[in-house]
Amino acid sequence: MTRGGAQGGKTAAPRAVDVARLAGVSQKTVSRVFNGEPYVSADVRRRVLDAAEQLGYRLNSAARALASGRTRTIGVVTLGTALYGPASLLIGVERAARDAGYALRVVNTLEGDPGGVAGAVESLLEQGVDGIVVSEPIDEGAAGLDVHVPVLVLGAPAAFGGPRAVSAGVGAEPLARAATEHLLDLGHATVHHLAGPQRWFAARDRLEGWRAALSARGRRQPPVLRGDWSAASGWAAGRELASRGDCTAVFAANDDMAIGVIRALTEAGLRVPDDVSVVGFDDIPVAAYVTPPLTTVRQPFDAVAREGLRLLLQAVEKPDAEPAPANDPPVELVVRASTAPPTAAASSSPSRTPGSS
Repeated sequence: MTRGGAQGGKTAAPRAVDVARLAGVSQKTVSRVFNGEPYVSADVRRRVLDAAEQLGYRLNSAARALASGRTRTIGVVTLGTALYGPASLLIGVERAARDAGYALRVVNTLEGDPGGVAGAVESLLEQGVDGIVVSEPIDEGAAGLDVHVPVLVLGAPAAFGGPRAVSAGVGAEPLARAATEHLLDLGHATVHHLAGPQRWFAARDRLEGWRAALSARGRRQPPVLRGDWSAASGWAAGRELASRGDCTAVFAANDDMAIGVIRALTEAGLRVPDDVSVVGFDDIPVAAYVTPPLTTVRQPFDAVAREGLRLLLQAVEKPDAEPAPANDPPVELVVRASTAPPTAAASSSPSRTPGSS
């Protein structure tokens, strides 16, 4: 016999009572979870959602969404990459959404696809999401999109028209400026910069932060080196810096490249930080355990994700309310053993000669 007394070989659509039985909770608890009511623990919510997924309780959920006008799902547009920054931000968004009782629908884009963001947004809108998170770090010319649901933009300029667009995060420029100022405050005459690929918004911001810090102090801007976020590109840049003989301080646009720089400098017989100080960006988990431990700027990915989701869900659930101001996380420079004041020998290098980037 088929479940629920269905005939003709067809299985009856699962009901709330089936979800409750599988999850080991009451039917009222199932209702509370799907209605987004408070006072449901994260563990119970997860058990109910897992049971609903296992049973295919989507049709009943869709009917509830039709009645309420909301699906309690958030769409996410993100670059398909394993790089630490975008991946960490996506994890933070997923945790914040789950804690708020929302499910995620993620659409990955591909680098170099100019229509990827627009296509991803359109796909999510067709699925009836309540709001969209755009965590797209690369400039693919996505400006001019009109979206009829609230949109949260992370790590990129707002480029969407619609009922409400919000953004969160302190931005990379002030963080990069803090990293550069740290090296100048130690007494270095100038700071070399290893930039990331300039199609990335974050790489542009970090380059501008470096330039702003040097300009504010009236310091020379050495020629900019270019990397691709990898340790290998940092190693290649470090070999070039070692051959110049005028570098006492380097700010790399991410930690992986900074680690590559340190490896190349060490192979060239230069000591970090005695001869050259190095600062990274992100504070990846391994940064505290390389030799020497890396000074870096910590990116508060989880805090940015939670603040962004707070703003987005307010726009979803209270569309007529005034937008709440964003609470930007503070700049956090993590000082470790890869930076120090320049030695007398290093300070005598010709780093004050005029130049340009």
